[in-house]
Amino acid sequence: MPQFVTAPARIPVPGGKVIDEYVGRVNSATESVSVAHMTAPGGWTEPAQAPEFDEVTLVLHGCVRVEHDGGAIDVHAGQAIVTRAGERVRYSCPEPAGAEYVAICLPAFGPDLAHREE
Repeated sequence: MPQFVTAPARIPVPGGKVIDEYVGRVNSATESVSVAHMTAPGGWTEPAQAPEFDEVTLVLHGCVRVEHDGGAIDVHAGQAIVTRAGERVRYSCPEPAGAEYVAICLPAFGPDLAHREE
């Protein structure tokens, strides 16, 4: 039977970013994939991580910067990026207007699977 998701679960995070998870470990008890709508303020950044999941980031508005061991890629509205499990990456929002994007993680995002640096 289909699982109808009527609303996202808001997941609190420091730094001003808002995570609204539609599908994933928190909102739908789904471990295979997570789908979340993110809103990040200008200047937002998070620690580097080497997660145990692949992540697709689809930018709807603004720009998300993805730093990796080979440099950095600015992903703008209408563009997407795929990062692979085990890659060391760091996400940030360099533009003053902030960014809005969708993150899809396979398997589903979990704080214990992100392996964020201190």
